[in-house]
Amino acid sequence: MQAAEGKMGRVFVIRLEEGDLLPASIEKFAEEKKIKNGFVLLVGGIGSGQVVVGPRVSDQMPPDAMLLPIDGAHEVVGVGVLAPGENGKAGMHMHAAMGRSGKTTTGCIRPGVKTWLVAEAIVYEITGIDATRILDKKSGFALLQVK
Repeated sequence: MQAAEGKMGRVFVIRLEEGDLLPASIEKFAEEKKIKNGFVLLVGGIGSGQVVVGPRVSDQMPPDAMLLPIDGAHEVVGVGVLAPGENGKAGMHMHAAMGRSGKTTTGCIRPGVKTWLVAEAIVYEITGIDATRILDKKSGFALLQVK
């Protein structure tokens, strides 16, 4: 286990509008506001894109991601962690539950997921920690490394 103790910095409320992209919109906002590390809550609507719903084979490395399309408006609630990658740019890892017509899909938000009508995000900046995303050769994922 890796852990670090930080403090709450600034808190931002963001309104994402129709067609705004996740995770790109929040990553861009974090870069503009110079947010290095943070926690993100998301609620609202998702209209299209894909989510990762697990590896095809659990013990295969690197994993072969199973992607499911999000077709049509879905209610969404998600949580994410902001941390810079090795290139220093903000990166967000977000998992969300998306529901439509009594069915729920839960997965990892992939680049290109689009907001439907509106989504609201709260970004909590975490200061005083050193956490970055470093490429893990075994899994192929950029994993959070806490110093």
